[in-house]
Amino acid sequence: MKARHSYRIYPTLGQRKSLARLFGCVRVVWNDALGLCRQSEKLPKNSELQKICITQAKKAEEREWLGEVSAIPLQQSVADLGVAFKNFFSSRQGERKGLKVNPPRFKRKTNRQTARFTRGGFKLKAAKVYLAKIGEVKTKWSRPLPSEPSSVTVIKDCADRYFLSFVVEVEPKIHPAKNPSIGIDLGLKTFACCSNAEKIDSPDYSRDIRKLKRAQRRLAKRQKGSKRRGRMRLKVAKLNAKIRDKRKDFLHKLSTKVVDENQIIALEDLNVGGMVKNRKLARAISQAGWREFRSLCEAKADKHNRDFRVISRWEPTSQVCSECGYRWGKLDLSIRTIVCVNCGVEHERDDNASTNIERVGVGHTHDYKRTGSACKTSYEAVHDDLSTHP
Repeated sequence: MKARHSYRIYPTLGQRKSLARLFGCVRVVWNDALGLCRQSEKLPKNSELQKICITQAKKAEEREWLGEVSAIPLQQSVADLGVAFKNFFSSRQGERKGLKVNPPRFKRKTNRQTARFTRGGFKLKAAKVYLAKIGEVKTKWSRPLPSEPSSVTVIKDCADRYFLSFVVEVEPKIHPAKNPSIGIDLGLKTFACCSNAEKIDSPDYSRDIRKLKRAQRRLAKRQKGSKRRGRMRLKVAKLNAKIRDKRKDFLHKLSTKVVDENQIIALEDLNVGGMVKNRKLARAISQAGWREFRSLCEAKADKHNRDFRVISRWEPTSQVCSECGYRWGKLDLSIRTIVCVNCGVEHERDDNASTNIERVGVGHTHDYKRTGSACKTSYEAVHDDLSTHP
């Protein structure tokens, strides 16, 4: 199976100028090809776009500088545009799973820049990587490559950091799991409440967010097009990158641990798009990264031969007693502890939900014969200050 391995690179000043020229040429070819596609009644083939936007454009006076860079990234840019249109049409016709894919958009200079080299455009050396018409770039090898890469993508993010992303073939790691199954209930303050009584708190972003808010206010006051605005934009981008890296590191470590230790991983299908409409919780929900955690678990479960399952969002995991199956109905979010009026067991809300998620995920269902619509606990029965069980 294919996987990506990313490494930080440190190009020299001259190499940065060459990379800036390369990114600009790739961006221009993409925008020219996208403009032709939008003007045409029928989507042109990749070969036609390459002929018009690369081969013939190099002969024109206003595009002759396209010949100063390697032709491989330019050809890959047109190929990426074809894949983007294919994904868009497949999504609109219902042939592609997941969220709807938007049509390709024009690229801008201030956004994330990429350029992909296939075999023949790069070569691996001891501590450096040779890129065609760029030179040998100093690379920080944080881990060895598992196999010979088939392609490499040069990336420059908004914080002016450079990376190399290699596509390699990896062998699936199959080893026995310690636990048969686990259910995970995702939250905000406590990111994951597991059915094995383990709780994982979310990282603390409060200090970084305060700095980001202050920098964003200062950025809004800068005059557009000025150098001071450019410096402040870079500072905001670096703060965003710091928060993103902290979240990514946390999610990768947690997803790896969960997949390594459990054979069946059950998560709840959360309506994140609907939740972020709550203005008071939108930032915290977006910052948590629930969807990214789900994607990481799904990808790593496939890699390690694990069974990843997502239960329906309509399952009443917080409304049913995990001991006896009694359904007490909807509860206010402020109620964190519940005492079941049927069996008398006291539950912590998230622990009870994670246990129910695990049971539904492994194939067990709630006993709805005992849980009618009238079976709801009274307001007094669910408060934390109960001294005795009913």
